[in-house]
Amino acid sequence: MTASNPEFDNNKIPVKKLWQVIIASSVGTVIEWYDFYIFGSLSAIISLSFFPKDDPTAAFISTLAAFGAGFVARPFGGIIFGRLGDRIGRKYTFLLTLILMGGSTFAIAFIPSYSDIGLVAPAILFLLRIIQGLALGGEYGGAATYVAEYAPDAHRGKYTAYIQTTATLGFFVSIIVILICQKIMGDAEFKAWGWRIPFALSGILVIVSYFIRRNMQESPLFARLKKEGRLSENPLREAFASKSNRRLMLIAMFGAIVGQGVVWHTGQFYAQIFINKILMVDFTTTNLIIAASLVVGTPLFVVFGSLSDRIGRKKIMLGGMALAAILYYPLFAWMSDIVDQEGTLINGAYHLTTTGTVKLAFICILLVTFAAMAYGPIAAFLVELFPTKIRYTSLSIPYHFANGVFGGCAPFVATWLGAVTHSNFSGIFYPITLAALTVIIGVIYLPETKGRAIMD
Repeated sequence: MTASNPEFDNNKIPVKKLWQVIIASSVGTVIEWYDFYIFGSLSAIISLSFFPKDDPTAAFISTLAAFGAGFVARPFGGIIFGRLGDRIGRKYTFLLTLILMGGSTFAIAFIPSYSDIGLVAPAILFLLRIIQGLALGGEYGGAATYVAEYAPDAHRGKYTAYIQTTATLGFFVSIIVILICQKIMGDAEFKAWGWRIPFALSGILVIVSYFIRRNMQESPLFARLKKEGRLSENPLREAFASKSNRRLMLIAMFGAIVGQGVVWHTGQFYAQIFINKILMVDFTTTNLIIAASLVVGTPLFVVFGSLSDRIGRKKIMLGGMALAAILYYPLFAWMSDIVDQEGTLINGAYHLTTTGTVKLAFICILLVTFAAMAYGPIAAFLVELFPTKIRYTSLSIPYHFANGVFGGCAPFVATWLGAVTHSNFSGIFYPITLAALTVIIGVIYLPETKGRAIMD
């Protein structure tokens, strides 16, 4: 399959121009992920502000449910903004999602606590999380599609992998901002009201990102379709009307994205929850461990994206999920043993020796590595799977449904399973099962897209 555009050849884009596209797309996407994930990074603290304090476990699980609400909203955002992206353009759609995400995150900083307004507080929180989820449902598809439609066919895995790093970078930035605020303010003040500052900072970040993105040009492939009057009149209906396209969406979802979603969120978010809430390692040490693993692991997204240009998307994605399914239980059990052997209980939290901290960081690096394998090539894979005029919609719906419902809810489901079974390890069987099932389906049905020219 070859590109048919005589006016635009993505294989001849100057490298300088390509990097301008990547940077402009990535800056905004990092900020959106920062906005979305700072809630998860602070879930243990903000649970005491928005829910009754007499049952901390129930309050924490309720906060994770609010966290999950944002993920459940993501596929609906994919439907709404996917249609807009295929009708009015990639650029304008993810400008809109940026404003929605930043505005709702900024507003969270100013919600009164449960003690001030009762149940209205968590109700507002859930509403803002849903708006965040809708916005993110439109953001990822736009950024991935925009970069991929510029990237050369032989290196699409490499260049789109930079977009894949943005989720992890956003998570990393959220952790660093939290640690700095906590260090400056002190633990007590930060827990009382200082946690609101990282949310408020979002307003400044979004303004900066908006002015960077405002000067971006529309994707050449989309602009050409628009000029020739070949845009889809109803992208949603067209995406589902075609039997072959429906089949591709289902295969992408259950043969790749479900497993990728649980591996990514387990390797970063549930690992953080497991260490801090279940193993009771102190908050600062937990976040330093996760931050260190992200610093080492983030470049691996590009490494595996680049490798997929040579040996294929399918092998790397399914390989990461298979490793996760096989090694999760022994790795999480090892973390528990390390805390038992290297930790000292002080004021209700375990403080680790340097050896214990390094060992936990090493395990978390392995978890991020599995996530990088599953996630690094997936943007290129999804873009290569669908035609230009319905690409934004066809990509966004399965991606955000699988990632939102199955992946994003992984921390909540795993924590809930641990709470109801009174077991530290029962929760880990949720991602293990879904990763294993995805590998089986993917091996049988998933096509290889490496080297495809994107469809016009």
